[in-house]
Amino acid sequence: MKIQDLALAALLCLILVPFAVFPEWLAAYKAFNGQHGMVMAFIKFGVLATLGEVIGLRIRTGHYLRKGFGVLPKMVVWGMLGLFISMAFKVFAVGSPYFAEYLGIEGVVAAMAGGFTMLKLAGALMISILMNLVFSPVMMTAHKITDMHIARHHGSLLALCRPIAVAEHLQAIDWQTQWGFVFKKTIPFFWIPAHGLTFLLPPDSQILFAAVLGVALGIVLAIAGPKPAQPVPA
Repeated sequence: MKIQDLALAALLCLILVPFAVFPEWLAAYKAFNGQHGMVMAFIKFGVLATLGEVIGLRIRTGHYLRKGFGVLPKMVVWGMLGLFISMAFKVFAVGSPYFAEYLGIEGVVAAMAGGFTMLKLAGALMISILMNLVFSPVMMTAHKITDMHIARHHGSLLALCRPIAVAEHLQAIDWQTQWGFVFKKTIPFFWIPAHGLTFLLPPDSQILFAAVLGVALGIVLAIAGPKPAQPVPA
């Protein structure tokens, strides 16, 4: 382990340990999170998913940062994606149990509000399956496009105020990797089980756990990384 790895670990401990040591810090976080859930979703995904990409870059290149990586624009993009992820959690967590009952699986709605049962586990997996099949591919593709857009603009904050060439980036995506790895492998073998566990947690803990999973998501998408984009001509 190199000094830069120890420095990152020390920084994370410095941020997280006070919440374990001082109960009032944790209480203040829970209160703010309860009142401003979308704001916290922006912050948590902006920080944690970007951290995942930084770690992914370290795995791929041996360095946490490189010229043109664009940490700040990535944080903003992940924050925006975090808003949609938070929205998707609410929509699918409420709608999926009713859909399960529509299919004839009685008692799922009530089970999701109670303690752990096999019916609640089935409901959590139903939520996760529907969300990951319907929402996740769109979100992951949107991230891929924005990542290519940021790379095209050398990681500059100007990328946030310039139009995205969506059609061009869609054609340039490595669909062998996007479909064969990101969709076909990570969704069924990691994300569906992981989010199934997430929906067994109390509602006020789900987005935080999802944001922690955002570190893993950032690592996965960074390792799967987009093809280098051509810079915008000067």
